[in-house]
Amino acid sequence: MTTYLVTGGAGFIGSSVCEKLLIENNNVIVIDNFCDFYNPQIKENNIKEFTVNPNFKLYKKDIRDRQALKQLFDENKIDTVIHLAAMAGIRPSIENPCLYQEVNGLGTQNILEEMKNHNVKNLIMASSSSVYGNCKQTPFKEDMIVDFAISPYAATKKANEIMTHVYHKLYDLNVMVLRFFTVYGPKQRPDLAISKFTRLMLNNEEIPMYGNGESSRDYTYIDDIVDGVFKSCNYIEKYKNVYEIINLGDSSPVSLKEMIYTISKTLNVKPIIKQLPMQPGDVDKTYADITKANKILGYKPQVSFDEGINRFVNWFKENREMYI
Repeated sequence: MTTYLVTGGAGFIGSSVCEKLLIENNNVIVIDNFCDFYNPQIKENNIKEFTVNPNFKLYKKDIRDRQALKQLFDENKIDTVIHLAAMAGIRPSIENPCLYQEVNGLGTQNILEEMKNHNVKNLIMASSSSVYGNCKQTPFKEDMIVDFAISPYAATKKANEIMTHVYHKLYDLNVMVLRFFTVYGPKQRPDLAISKFTRLMLNNEEIPMYGNGESSRDYTYIDDIVDGVFKSCNYIEKYKNVYEIINLGDSSPVSLKEMIYTISKTLNVKPIIKQLPMQPGDVDKTYADITKANKILGYKPQVSFDEGINRFVNWFKENREMYI
């Protein structure tokens, strides 16, 4: 039985990954600080079913707390770390860049140090499509130069990719860096566009549309992301001397206008759109080349955007009281 430490394991992606790992009869340890970036009760709900599972253990601690991390590693024999904990969001990172550097930078450094000190060799780390910035060449390939971040959040993710490579070279850490492309689906954070727009449409409120609606995102359904993470775990536990950066996306960009229309069609409501200027830090387009993910992991997205929105809307209607 494999023991996984999932940082940020009570969040949207983290709790979805934990569910899959527990179904496969693994030991799962979660560290999450339940911060108030959004309603902490949402995270409590995300993991409430896990707490009765004897293979699940929760530490309500912060990855910036080095002593708490040391205690966690001292108390548990960990095989693989799935590092998902981070301060998320482009615009909030512009408003508070020091916090993002502290959590995403120092927090990740602390994880790496404890892995080194406790001889834990396997790391799956969440990066982001935001590292590509406004690269003109599409689709985005993992070997492209990504030295031109346009938000503090993106810069911290790029810095973490580099730091994990340092530990790979110095301490033989096996690393899979996964660049997630706009993940959506059940349990999605309330600040993310699909969740926010669904709520606003159901309440007959205005939809803020930044720009002319032509910007696009490579929306990737949560089940496909979880499948990519799970396949990455299998890969890193099979091979040695691994350092790979891999895109996990759908490879089918959807425009902002199309996203709004798809939600409105699914809800059978007419959106009230308020057009606003583009926001600083926002990229024009994200578009994943997933050739490498397919070749190395056998990763193949299964859920179309229309189907994913339909699943999300059905889930949201049953859980909307948490997202008011």
